[in-house]
Amino acid sequence: MAAPSPTFRRHAVWILCLGSAAAFTLGAPTAGSAEPKPTEAELRAELAKLNKKIDKLIESYAAKRESLQKAQKAEAVAKRNLQRAEEEYAAAKQEVDSIVQLRYQSSAGSLPSLLFAPDLSGAAVMEQLTAQQSAHLQGFADSLGRREQAAERAARLTDEIKEEAKEVQSQRDEAEDLIDDIKDKLDRLVPVGSGRRADGTWAPQLPTGADNITDRTRIMRDAIKRRFDLPYTVGCYRPTNDGGEHPLGRACDFMMSTGGAMPTAANLKLGDEISAWALKNRAKLGVKYVIWRQRINHGSGWRFMSDRGGITANHYDHPHISMF
Repeated sequence: MAAPSPTFRRHAVWILCLGSAAAFTLGAPTAGSAEPKPTEAELRAELAKLNKKIDKLIESYAAKRESLQKAQKAEAVAKRNLQRAEEEYAAAKQEVDSIVQLRYQSSAGSLPSLLFAPDLSGAAVMEQLTAQQSAHLQGFADSLGRREQAAERAARLTDEIKEEAKEVQSQRDEAEDLIDDIKDKLDRLVPVGSGRRADGTWAPQLPTGADNITDRTRIMRDAIKRRFDLPYTVGCYRPTNDGGEHPLGRACDFMMSTGGAMPTAANLKLGDEISAWALKNRAKLGVKYVIWRQRINHGSGWRFMSDRGGITANHYDHPHISMF
């Protein structure tokens, strides 16, 4: 069976994150909200059901893709058979046309003199032509039948492929709708960073714990680790005072490659997703800014940064997230 695409594998990871993500504290409901915020238990139960349904859809999607590939191969064979049948049909038709022309010439008395040589009687020549015409007509009929069968099979397989493709797309659309629903529910589980004041500003925090980062930074880091399938380590505190947030325990780097190498296309996309998610939830988490791929975003859009001379220094191999 064909393996699910990378996109679907990444979506499946989102689902696996749900059990641990649900342990976060839910944000306070908005005053006057039309719909009551679901409880943690309700969200966990609903997401568990969606988890099972997504797994079945992924299996079905993979099966349909395999079936579609087989149908496409069969269609290619049918088209080749049709081409051969067309060539046989053309050859047989040419032979029949030649014999018809010979018979016409015989009736008109204009056959080449070779046909009326002393060792061949006119009756023998006509008998030979008749036999050849009969054989070629049979070959013509057979090739015509094969051509029609090949054309019918090619048309039938084309229709089957269209139906398979529609079904595959329908399965994909349904899966993506459910995944969007899961993403919405995951975002409801994003925790509120500690130290947020009533006016939306953030109280200063000192680093704590063995990891030497602030509680607000720790909440952000753990939320991303639960939300995404991270390929490499997360680095937060470092003692070097470079004028940034790391020595203050207020920043984390989410590595997308190692050794200063450019990330793969899949990990570049993952870095995009992590950066977008952090910015989307910046007001809830207390994100100050995000740096990624030599750009910085304080919440009002990306702007390019000066070249610092390397892949890591320019943040091409890791999103950097700083906290208030």
